[in-house]
Amino acid sequence: MKKLFLLAVVTSVLTCIHYVAVAQTNFTLAAAIDTARTNSPVLKAQYMNIAAAQADVITAKLRPNPNLNNQTLQLVNSAHFAPNTRWSSSSNRQVWYQLTKPIQWPNQRKYKIETATKDVTMADNEYQENVRNLSLNVGSSWISCWVLKKRLALLQDSKSNLDTLVKINELRYKNQVITQTDLARTKVLQDQYNLQLSVFQQDYMNELQNLRLLTGISTMADIDTLSDVQTLAPNATLDSLIAQTMENRADVVLAKSTIDERNSNVNYQKTLAVPQPQVGFIYNPQNSVPYLGFYAAIDLPFFNRNQGQIRKAYVLAQQANQELSTTQRTIQTEVTTTYNTYQLQKQNLAKFSGILSQSQQILDNVKYAYLRGGTTIIDFLDAQRNWYDTRGLYYDALQSYYQSYIQLLFATGLINQL
Repeated sequence: MKKLFLLAVVTSVLTCIHYVAVAQTNFTLAAAIDTARTNSPVLKAQYMNIAAAQADVITAKLRPNPNLNNQTLQLVNSAHFAPNTRWSSSSNRQVWYQLTKPIQWPNQRKYKIETATKDVTMADNEYQENVRNLSLNVGSSWISCWVLKKRLALLQDSKSNLDTLVKINELRYKNQVITQTDLARTKVLQDQYNLQLSVFQQDYMNELQNLRLLTGISTMADIDTLSDVQTLAPNATLDSLIAQTMENRADVVLAKSTIDERNSNVNYQKTLAVPQPQVGFIYNPQNSVPYLGFYAAIDLPFFNRNQGQIRKAYVLAQQANQELSTTQRTIQTEVTTTYNTYQLQKQNLAKFSGILSQSQQILDNVKYAYLRGGTTIIDFLDAQRNWYDTRGLYYDALQSYYQSYIQLLFATGLINQL
């Protein structure tokens, strides 16, 4: 019976462990961005714009429907009926059947389809630009979570060491090795760490919730801090990066496709200046005598030659060219500033290697001296604070470095390859 109970308990524990493992997602930077591209509800809604544009292509390819017209005139006064006939006789009625169809000029159909097809390309390029913007938001949120989790681990480790020191000092105070003031100073720092710990935990959970929203996942999420942060830093020179970005970044591609679409729309609006004729056939039995005729109609373009839409199309085309020029100037500025910032943050981060080692060595030496009575609690707590502050500055530099890295990838468009 005991074995069965033990087996049931073990099974329950393993099931819970499995459930937690399955339910929680540990994100690397690349995995978070990739998950957002797949699951983001915002992107899913924006992706439907492509399907809507494709539906417009189907509409553009449809030809005008034929029109069937019927008119019937019935002789009302029986005095005028044909001899020996009733009112329902075809001799007392005139019927008009007219079958017509609008004629779509070849260029109208061509440019209508071409414009709609280029609208699909625009929708796809706009989606890629939205992916680029979302990737930046997800990357920035992930880095904030990553740094907060690192800071949280640092604070927990520092607090654990300080908790041990408090216990040692309580024993030393009991043995009258140190004063009550020395013990109080240690406990004050311990209380400060406890307050910071609750703040960091809340900040981390808040940012984690934001990351879950951006990635579109409903399960619990956590940040993978064990693996190295994946970097895709460009090796090209600044001029090469600017040149590549001018050609390949999503908003540049979008601006160029917009120009292409607007030029096609200009051509399409010009074709609409030519009136669209309607032609057809008429079958007209009049008082049982059949007539066959031909029908043709066309607007006379004395007033309306689609001048307004043609003018609007030209203005929109000029606007698209201006937007491309503005985007290219913006790219040159963004790539230059983010590249220089990235290089500076990279250099700053490299300088911390020696600083961290020195602060650790100082803390170890002061702690050793303090525990043997060679220095005061003030010196030790000061060394502890300096050690903690140095690592806090290191994580600030690390966050600035990774944020500059993400900004550089965003500015160059390489973030879509991450």
